[in-house]
Amino acid sequence: MIVSRAVTANLTKASWIRRMFEEGARLKQERGADKVFDFTLGNPEIEPPPAVLAAAKRVLESDAPHLHAYMPNAGHVKVREAVARRVSKATGLTYTANHIVMTVGAGAALNTVLKALLDPGDEVITVAPFFAEYVFYAENHGGRLVVVPPKADLTPDIAKLAAAITPKTRAILVNSPNNPSGVIYPESTFREIEALLADASQPIVVISDEPYRALVFDDVKVPEVPPLVTRSIVATSWSKSLAIPGERIGYLAFSPRMPEATELFEACTFTSRVLGFVNAPALWQWVVAEVGDLVIDVAPYREKRDLMYAGLTKIGYRCVKPQGAFYVFTRTPIDDDVAFVRMLADEGVLTVPGSGFGMPGHIRISLTVERETVVRGLPGFERAFRKARGETF
Repeated sequence: MIVSRAVTANLTKASWIRRMFEEGARLKQERGADKVFDFTLGNPEIEPPPAVLAAAKRVLESDAPHLHAYMPNAGHVKVREAVARRVSKATGLTYTANHIVMTVGAGAALNTVLKALLDPGDEVITVAPFFAEYVFYAENHGGRLVVVPPKADLTPDIAKLAAAITPKTRAILVNSPNNPSGVIYPESTFREIEALLADASQPIVVISDEPYRALVFDDVKVPEVPPLVTRSIVATSWSKSLAIPGERIGYLAFSPRMPEATELFEACTFTSRVLGFVNAPALWQWVVAEVGDLVIDVAPYREKRDLMYAGLTKIGYRCVKPQGAFYVFTRTPIDDDVAFVRMLADEGVLTVPGSGFGMPGHIRISLTVERETVVRGLPGFERAFRKARGETF
């Protein structure tokens, strides 16, 4: 066997998201694209704001020297200063360029910081449901992901978090607005986590994975974690807020309240390099320095959220109404979510089983589709629901 045993084993449990996306391509070829409703992949269907593309064009056409050359592994100093000013304004804390590491998207940010934190056998706690790749990100660096069940509203259960902490715990990894649920963790949650960590016998950092921060509905406010949690690291990207997931540009921000901030900045500058990322894309560093505070229009996602949530609950599905991101995470009418995903596929509707996000008995529905796809896909959701419950439709 030429492929490692570890990778071979992981391939068997690898991303359901990509697997169902590929199933969608097959069904579209068999049945025709107009008869398949693909809600699998969180790939923004809208284009980036014109100002973002204009900024990229200006950088590409600029004759300024060395715009595309190597730079410090943490990123261009001027870019990091621009990001630090934004983070300082948002949090009320004093960030500098030496609190920011530019990264190749949020995925690279997480791998960079986990590489810096973990020794073999160390543990990272997260709360279900969680982004499926977290398991592999922890394992990449010799760690182990410990999954804690949530409360009924899909927010963290602090008592269960406390019970999960061991001498091997190095980090708590949270994602709010959450993928796949769209739930936003309240400020009280982070205050409780701060109190919990104050009593821990070893330093534990909170890593806040925030690529959906700007995609919120109903005037809900996403709490800023650094003012609430002393040892906090924000990992984020512009993939969703600017609709540029293929460009892979993000950053790590180490709270200036954290005693180890300088140490972690230096460590992550090193780990980003040795993991092969070297530095974030130069072109997109300059772009986000200029226009990184822009946000796409979230109104179409809010409308599709409302349509899908109302349609599903009318049918009889049960789910927590998403407050952000662009997903709906609903309970399945039978316990076997994988079997129900297959029933939906028979109706031409493609979704992802909750098992892949650490919560069997659920499915994730991505809203990165046209409005008409939501409207035309709902009858398939109803047919599968009725069949699963043995009802006549």
